[in-house]
Amino acid sequence: MSAYSENRRQLVHIAMSGWAFLLRVLSWPQAAALAFAALLFNYFVLPRAGGRAIFRPEDVARGVSAGILFYPVAVLLLILCFRSRLDIAAAAWAILAVGDGMATLAGRAIGGARLPWNGEKTWAGTISFFIAGASAGVLLCWWTQPALTSAVPTMFVVGAPVLAAAVAALVESIPVRLDDNLSVPFAAAATLWVLSLVDRAIVEVMLPGVAGRLLPAVLVNAAFAATAFAERAVSWSGVIAGVLIGLAIYVGTGWQGWTMLFAAFASAAATSKVGWQRKRALGIAEEREGRRGAANALANCIVAAVAALLAISSPHQAAAWRALVTALTAGASDTVASEIGKARGRRTFLVVGFRPVTPGTPGAISLEGTIAGVVSATLLATLGAALGLVPANAIWVVVAGATAGAFVESALGATLEPRGILDNHLLNFINTAVAVAVALLIRPV
Repeated sequence: MSAYSENRRQLVHIAMSGWAFLLRVLSWPQAAALAFAALLFNYFVLPRAGGRAIFRPEDVARGVSAGILFYPVAVLLLILCFRSRLDIAAAAWAILAVGDGMATLAGRAIGGARLPWNGEKTWAGTISFFIAGASAGVLLCWWTQPALTSAVPTMFVVGAPVLAAAVAALVESIPVRLDDNLSVPFAAAATLWVLSLVDRAIVEVMLPGVAGRLLPAVLVNAAFAATAFAERAVSWSGVIAGVLIGLAIYVGTGWQGWTMLFAAFASAAATSKVGWQRKRALGIAEEREGRRGAANALANCIVAAVAALLAISSPHQAAAWRALVTALTAGASDTVASEIGKARGRRTFLVVGFRPVTPGTPGAISLEGTIAGVVSATLLATLGAALGLVPANAIWVVVAGATAGAFVESALGATLEPRGILDNHLLNFINTAVAVAVALLIRPV
């Protein structure tokens, strides 16, 4: 058996994107069957047919390569989720295969300066990911167009994969152990899907109103950011990220959406101070005395910011408003539950297995924290209804979504965070994303 080569592994990784060209002529059931066959082949046949030459040493020790299995799983999920938009599946596949593969090859060959937030990644690798992934994404998005039942705007074909590659490259650079074969295609596909909802005609109609909101949005967010920094509620990076998020939400939903953002931030910031002495003594207080940084702001609010922009650029304004209210409610109520639980919780336990643990353990919940979270979610959802962003009969839907997101986050935190597969920021993002998905799937009564 030939010796293992990381370069050989990445070349195979890239070459597999050649199968994506078949999405132009295959129906989605045929494409899904092919992806499932690839999964079976990689699990049963590849290790016994010389495939171990592309198994990393740790894979050989386990007897299976998780990445080689996750790759066809990701492709299968892309095809199933975007069966009516195989161009999205093809572009995300290309970004996964070519972008991720070239990042490793270029990083190893060129080396150079390391990313400030991840010393294991280089600028050369990340830039190569973007350039190669964007190029391959545009090519396969264009190539797959004949398979669609309706025409797609040229702007989407040439622009959406570029932005998707940029987002995926950023996600690939995050210092966690979540397999790139899962995180990269998810990030790329989610970006492509969001951009597919944008309607140019609606943007043109909404543009005058948006322009009128821009000046007050700048003034309000600048004043709020300065106050939050002076009160030691945010760091400098938090100021920058918060202003950008605040601008997106104010421009997209006006003062009503921004009021929701303010209420969510205020409730999270206030509860971070509750029981500070106890939390500090236990070593579970927020870093930087509770100051929120850019990563925290993005993790909790990026879904809401995207929803706000979709409210003025897509034909799904009501759904976008519900998504915004749910995302902000989920992020804030989860923080309230966590902080109150650490400060006032008498007994904490893991949601998986219900094993008693000390306060601050990843994934731990308490009765006091859970009640505080539900109360906070109810109050914020009610505020969203009072502001006219969601109907009154959708309050319980928002609360249900926020609660579901919190429990999913706790389960993943208990199982994956201690192993370094996910970190707290990714868990916060998952919380808001799951909450929104649940809230959009439930029909208010």
